[in-house]
Amino acid sequence: MKAQLMNDMKTAMKAKDKLRVDTIRMANAAIKNAEINGKKELSEGEVVEIIGKEIKMRRDALEEYKKAERPEDVAKLEKEIEILLVYMPEQLSEAELREIIQDTINQTGAQGAREMGKLMGALMPKVKGKADGKLVSNLVKELLG
Repeated sequence: MKAQLMNDMKTAMKAKDKLRVDTIRMANAAIKNAEINGKKELSEGEVVEIIGKEIKMRRDALEEYKKAERPEDVAKLEKEIEILLVYMPEQLSEAELREIIQDTINQTGAQGAREMGKLMGALMPKVKGKADGKLVSNLVKELLG
């Protein structure tokens, strides 16, 4: 994954695609920081997790920029998210996600919102990196409610 990021950054540099270069550079910096802090080489799964965090940060900022009516920043963030999504595993559709959540509810026997933590603990390892956490949470609330 890290090699792919570096190759894509070189390609973007040659194409003079500043936004792609900057976005990949920020992702590489986040990965490097995590390696330095953890004092170890990151696994493929950990790299995907960091890229997921970068996407989440941008999605959160996107909401704020929309509220502040800053269309040029919204467009830039949407493009950055699009660039980073290339490095994520294929995302689950809402139907697939509902099915996984329902199976996990059946396995854990969770009933009602009080057992949401128990359900999420069993569910998140199954969907980590493959679905947006906010969507997962909303679907769990809907199916438990």
